[in-house]
Amino acid sequence: PSTLGVKRQRRAQKQVLAQKLTQEQIRPGTPEPVKGREHAYVQTELYLEEISDRIIEIDGECQTDEFLDRPPTPLFIPAKTGKDVATQIEEGELFDFDIEVKPILEVLVGKTVEQALLEVMEEEELAQLLSHQRAFIELRNAEFAELQRLEEQDRRIREEKERRRLEHLEKLRKQKETAEKIAARAFAQRYLADLIPSVFNNLHDSGFFYDPVERDIETEFLPWLMSEVEETLQKKVLGRTMLDSLIRMVVEKRLDEFSHPPPSDQKEAPAEEPKATDAAPQVSGEADAADQPVAEEEETDQPDAEEKPS
Repeated sequence: PSTLGVKRQRRAQKQVLAQKLTQEQIRPGTPEPVKGREHAYVQTELYLEEISDRIIEIDGECQTDEFLDRPPTPLFIPAKTGKDVATQIEEGELFDFDIEVKPILEVLVGKTVEQALLEVMEEEELAQLLSHQRAFIELRNAEFAELQRLEEQDRRIREEKERRRLEHLEKLRKQKETAEKIAARAFAQRYLADLIPSVFNNLHDSGFFYDPVERDIETEFLPWLMSEVEETLQKKVLGRTMLDSLIRMVVEKRLDEFSHPPPSDQKEAPAEEPKATDAAPQVSGEADAADQPVAEEEETDQPDAEEKPS
């Protein structure tokens, strides 16, 4: 068969087994026997079978032809055991209604009354059980409420204790922090008491604190004054250089004239040349008049320069 058919058969078998199990669970069991009696197991099958400790087993063999259809299995009919016996009972030999019904009625009535009394007693017992259960539930609820109240009180106490502990720790931390801040401030004040003047002195010595007028004079006026003085001195040096060159030319010229004696025809001419030479000193004198305070020492040196070549 196909796998689908096998799955269906297995599913059907599982459903049948589940139904049987549910029926067995739902089916009420046999009640307990009455006092003084006991249950006996009886075969209720269609055919009776002999009960023995060991089942009789017989080995048998047969040979069938190959590829033959299997015949339908015949209905199993067990073999009879024992002997058949018949008995004839006439009317009134075994049971007399008027005689036999009286004890039965007495038993039925007695059992009914006894069952009624038992039910009444059971109802009373159930009522007492319910009252006891109600009282027990009320007591348990009261105890549970008291337990909750005690737990809540304990929780509040623990929370209050924890909050107080945290507050105390926070207070100690703040006190410690305040003390550290005070100590740090005192140390900083004591440390900075000498530091600030020294820092200001160092800055003042380094030139960070200065007089604006003095700084302006040093940075603006004095450089300008020095540049003007240098320019003036350069002019004076230039004038001195020109004067020196003129004097040198005159001295060289006179030296040449004195080194070579003039001819007889020109004896009168040298008497007039000093006038030309005197003109140069006058020019130099005029140039030095503008620079009298600076060139006084140079004028005193000029005669020496003139005397040397002579």
